[in-house]
This record gives sequence, structure tokens and C-alpha cells, in this order.
Amino acid sequence: MKADIVCEGGGVKGIALLGAIYYLEEKGYTFEHFAGTSAGAIVSSLLAVGYTGKDLKNMLLNINFTDFYEKNKLTLLPFIGPTVSLFKNKGLFSGNNIEEYLNNLYKAKGKTKFKDIAKNGESPLKVIASDITNKRLIVLPNDLKDYNIDPMEFNIAKAVRMSISLPFYFNPVILKNGKEASYIVDGGILSNFPIWLFDVEGTPKWPTFGLKLLSDNDLKKNHPNNSNLITYSCDLIDTILANSDEAFLNNKDSVRTIKIRTYNIGTIDFAISKDQYLTLFNSGYKCAKEFLAKWNFDSYISRYRSDNRGHYYY
Repeated sequence: MKADIVCEGGGVKGIALLGAIYYLEEKGYTFEHFAGTSAGAIVSSLLAVGYTGKDLKNMLLNINFTDFYEKNKLTLLPFIGPTVSLFKNKGLFSGNNIEEYLNNLYKAKGKTKFKDIAKNGESPLKVIASDITNKRLIVLPNDLKDYNIDPMEFNIAKAVRMSISLPFYFNPVILKNGKEASYIVDGGILSNFPIWLFDVEGTPKWPTFGLKLLSDNDLKKNHPNNSNLITYSCDLIDTILANSDEAFLNNKDSVRTIKIRTYNIGTIDFAISKDQYLTLFNSGYKCAKEFLAKWNFDSYISRYRSDNRGHYYY
């Protein structure tokens, strides 16, 4: 059975996405197109280059996420370092080691650029990022042509690095177009759940499943940093990501969305325990199982797509 998959962003909570993907694959689903924002972009990209849900479970359960905290040099300065780094680098952590880690995973599959996964010149993977300089949502790799960059020659790891650049937390990625420079940050600022991305006019050939993360406490009260500015910044971004797209999730989108409980685990709780890893994974698995028990593609078509009045779905 074919399906397209769209994964919401949510930092470390993205582990829950793996449980849902694991169950969908277990039930015989294979994915044709992949899309995601932030953590969802990481998961989607790994699927797109050839990893399975089982591969990702084994891989991520053995990762120490705190290894990705590659601090900017300014952050290391006593007392004022984090604040100075925020103002100068626009982030506390560089994000470079995450990009390198992902690139090595893609390289192991022999697929590091979008051209390596493209079919008939079109990438099945779409990565969401935000251009805050031009105040626009960008879909990678397609929109790279607007920056005079060949989409097919672009590194997948760089695109994902853009999508995970949580403002104030990771440094933004700078895209240069001649003398102009655009700051690219986390796609969740503008669309954390792009369930609409593969929608086309007419009756769909197969479903698009959205994987959405629902936390018991999306606004975390405590962070490991003791800087008021940092705590405020992280709370602000966490709130934006938690509510992005929520108001626009209508019935036809909601019924094709697997809503996954992530309990009280926060977006940047990278030091979670192995038990918490498994709690997130098992939640994704359980929620996908409950969703498929009620899902019927023919019923979806009959109820939401039979009138052909401008609803778009692939």
C-alpha cells in the first residue's frame, strides 16, 4: 500500500514519529513522498534516502542528543557568553555537527544531494524552512531556484540543517544570492505541519498521512540554562511551534492525521532518558495503531473528495 508522509517538527519529541512510521510499515505501507519540518525533516529525509522505521528506531535509541550541543565560542565566555552569542551569532549552538552527522548517514546510502533521490527531475522529499529576511516560507529543494541555486545539486543535509535552525537556539543558515544574504531558520515558524504539501486537484491515488505531535505541556517552565533571555527565547519559540498550523487543521486534514501524545517532554529536552525515548516511540506506535483501526481510504474519498469543489489532496 502506498502513502505519502508528512512529519511535524518538535525537537526531541520527534522520536514519537518513529513509532508511528514503524507501525505503518509493519502494516504494509510504503512511502512515495516525504515532507517534514525541523525534527520531522530529519525523519523524512532519512526515510527518503532509504532507511526504514526499524533502522531509525535502532539508530536514534542509541544517540546521545547532547552531543549535538556544539557551542559557539562566544557561548563559552563566563556569565555573558550566552547572551553575547545570541546577539552576535543569533544562536547558542552552531548546528554544524548535526549537519555533519546527517550527511554521514545519507552518504552511507550513497545519497547526499537531492539529485540522488530525484525521480524524473523531481525530489520526492520536501523540507520546510523559513526565510526571515524575505519573510516567506520556503520549500526545499524547489525554492532554491529563487536564490540562483541548482536544487538538484544542493546537499540534503544542508536543507535539513536549515529546517532545524530553531531561532535563538541554533545559528541560522545564510543563503547568499549575489550581494544579498537571506537568513534561513526553522520551518516551524511558518508551517510546522505542512499536511497540505502534496495536495493536488482531483481524486487522490493514495493517502497522505500526517504525523502530529501533541504535548501535555508544550510550554516548558524550566530549561537547563539559567539565563532569563535564553529561557524567554526558548519558551517563545516552543510556543510558536506548538501552535503553528493548529488553527488551520480542518476536518479533511484532521481525519488523515495521526495525533501522537508526547506527554510532558519538551522540544529541547535533549537529555531525556532511555525510558523516555521508549515512551515516545511506544506512544507513536500505539497512536498509529489506533488511527489505522478506524481509517478507511474509500470513506475518506467519499466524504471529503467526491464533490471536487476545490479541495486538494494527493
